[in-house]
Amino acid sequence: MTTATRGLRAVVAVPLPEELCRLIEELEPRVDLVRDHSLTRPMRGPADWTGDPDFVRTPDQQRRFEAMVDSAQALFGIPDVDPEALARTVRANANLEWVMTTAAGGGAQVKAAHLDRAALERIVFTTAAGVHGGTLAEFAVFGLLAGAKDLPRLLADQRDKNWPDRWEMRQLEDLTVLVVGLGGIGAETARRVSALGATVWGTTRSGDPVPGVDRLVPIETLSEAVTMVDAIVVTLPGTAQTHHLIDAGVLAGVRAGTILVSIGRGTVIDEAALLPALDDGRIGFAALDVFESEPLPADSPLWTHPRVLVSPHTAALSSREAERIARRFAENAGRLLDGAPLRSVVDTVEFY
Repeated sequence: MTTATRGLRAVVAVPLPEELCRLIEELEPRVDLVRDHSLTRPMRGPADWTGDPDFVRTPDQQRRFEAMVDSAQALFGIPDVDPEALARTVRANANLEWVMTTAAGGGAQVKAAHLDRAALERIVFTTAAGVHGGTLAEFAVFGLLAGAKDLPRLLADQRDKNWPDRWEMRQLEDLTVLVVGLGGIGAETARRVSALGATVWGTTRSGDPVPGVDRLVPIETLSEAVTMVDAIVVTLPGTAQTHHLIDAGVLAGVRAGTILVSIGRGTVIDEAALLPALDDGRIGFAALDVFESEPLPADSPLWTHPRVLVSPHTAALSSREAERIARRFAENAGRLLDGAPLRSVVDTVEFY
């Protein structure tokens, strides 16, 4: 176990490479960063926060791990990315002030811990929101281009060695793209899509302008907005308010051949309503990185639908993710110590 005397006792509760632990200490020297790499599951790849499931602590190791996390004023990560483990340490540790989740959608993990209102008011929860903006925005651009260039048709012709008459592909600069959700991911998507020449609309609650967005659309008018665009990129988190926001009513009004990209949470789109829209061509192509149930069940028609590209919730993954999250933790630790507002605080009513 490595410790140093600083102003905030923070415990690393998930696997984090030693060089990034040292980076946090360099960026914010007031942090007393406690870690024991022998007690956290080793990563199997970049940003594998849950770690190797084959790693099992001995009873003594489990006691030591719980004692370590229960000593924290701040936690880097939910212990073992397990809501039940979070609930246990919240009950055991009256001094816990702040927990940073390693997921952009960490609010769902906090909600799953079923903490009481007193705990939710005592502890500040933050997420990695925005850290994944660039990688997910790139997937959005990829999905839009794949739809505009009719990737399924190209692949089918190549497979069949078919050389058809020349046919016209759609151009991104001719499309109007609606970004549903202008948070960190949505704003980065809008910036990149706008740079490629598309006209960008974006749904908003606040009405605040966003760079690259040509038109702000009140979320209440979503059903009307989809009738006037060529592509839809969904970036919203999964909450009670966003559950099945893209439903049969919304999909009924889309233009034939609309491109759909989903990079937020799978529960935002009603997959039962999406399938008929794919079958009749209202949705001409869907690039989906997230799904209502994950892993996507083997019997889901989305696996084999000719208009669908399935990505196994991997578009956000980057070898730089862990470093970006470590830097965010150091920044927020400094804010906490200075009494400044923290970035990406979880709304503990809607849990996003």
